[in-house]
Amino acid sequence: MANTMQFSSIIQKNSLHCQALSWQRFAFAKCVSSSSRLCVSVRNSCGGRGGLRVSCEGARIDVIERKKSENLGVDESEKQLTCVMKFGGSSLASAERMREVAELILSFPNERPVIVLSAMGKTTNKLLLAGEKAVSCGVTNISCIDELSFVKDLHHRTVDELGIDRSIIATHLEELEQLLKGIAMLKELTPRSRDYLVSFGECMSTRIFAAYLNKIGVKARQYDAFDIGFITTDDFTNADILEATYPAVAKRLHGDWITDLAIPIVTGFLGKAWRTCAITTLGRGGSDLTATTIGKALGLQEIQVWKDVDGVLTCDPNIHPHAKPVPYLTFDEAAELAYFGAQVLHPQSMRPAREGDIPVRVKNSYNPNAPGTLIRRSRDMSKAVLTSIVLKRNVTMLDIVSTRMLGQYGFLAKVFSTFEDLGISVDVVATSEVSLSLTLDPSKLWSRELIQQASV
Repeated sequence: MANTMQFSSIIQKNSLHCQALSWQRFAFAKCVSSSSRLCVSVRNSCGGRGGLRVSCEGARIDVIERKKSENLGVDESEKQLTCVMKFGGSSLASAERMREVAELILSFPNERPVIVLSAMGKTTNKLLLAGEKAVSCGVTNISCIDELSFVKDLHHRTVDELGIDRSIIATHLEELEQLLKGIAMLKELTPRSRDYLVSFGECMSTRIFAAYLNKIGVKARQYDAFDIGFITTDDFTNADILEATYPAVAKRLHGDWITDLAIPIVTGFLGKAWRTCAITTLGRGGSDLTATTIGKALGLQEIQVWKDVDGVLTCDPNIHPHAKPVPYLTFDEAAELAYFGAQVLHPQSMRPAREGDIPVRVKNSYNPNAPGTLIRRSRDMSKAVLTSIVLKRNVTMLDIVSTRMLGQYGFLAKVFSTFEDLGISVDVVATSEVSLSLTLDPSKLWSRELIQQASV
């Protein structure tokens, strides 16, 4: 294994006070062996005139730094973060569930995890309903919104039962109520306001959990994802993570960790728009994407997604109660299942894990002894017949029939350029000589403009 490094430069003779020799040529050769010994040889030769030529040649070596781990002692290597553990809302539905999650994390003494959390229980849904009611209820009636009262009571009860001071979330609850009053005054709930509104759920759950860990003697540090480098597009309610996120997140989390060994507790689901710097969300289930993004950024050994089911199942257990867990999946299979309706994983969450080649393990926080599902780049497909069946509801189907398709080129390109202009995702496509049938992603709202352009 070798790396070669060469550079040369000309240095004026008078800067080296060389009187006898008009030219001096120095060649440096560096060799780093596998035992980390450094040998430097300098050969001095003379000739010519006018200056000094310096030439350096580095011999090819195995690894120049070996990621700085080869020269680290055992103590140093043991301090590195090892995995991501993500917990969803159902795993954090109450104070008792938070205690159980803390015990679960501490039951893995050899792990040094990054914890990613969703909002508590049904908080996200309640916040959205509160926002919709605020549009029409009037400023003076904000405090009477049932969903706001539910959110306040849930979080106050949780901190009280955990023995944490209410000041941990007091500021956020006050800001939440002020935001709802602003929505009531404007009589409008924009996508940008909607993202800011639901962000309070993750911001409060992570602060409560970090405070509880510190209370029981486990050093933890809370992070808001939008403050540590999660940079996204400005597509509110369904933003995409940008590549600049990975180095920014790695620098912040790794830098803080090596300075002070405190477990990072990170908000899932959230990011910061790169144009407006406003808070964005990654779409429903976006905490999974947060977890895999952190895993890739830090190059961790494993990403664990803790759910309320025993892994990825052969079908929806709400439809067929005898669904069984699938022990192994590939990244491509998991992405397909998620995209076409499987609720266990976020559709985009497999991309960072696949790019970083980091295995994803889906486990049940209610049944931690269950083996769960391990998702990797490849698996044994020799006996695979059917992996899983998924159901996707509320799908919009569009049929396009035109005799102009027959024997023509460019027709499909024009059709799909229309979808691109309107930002509409297409799921499934079937074509014949004179017709085109396709289904549209129901998470993308589409307007009358599509009908108008299709009729042209």
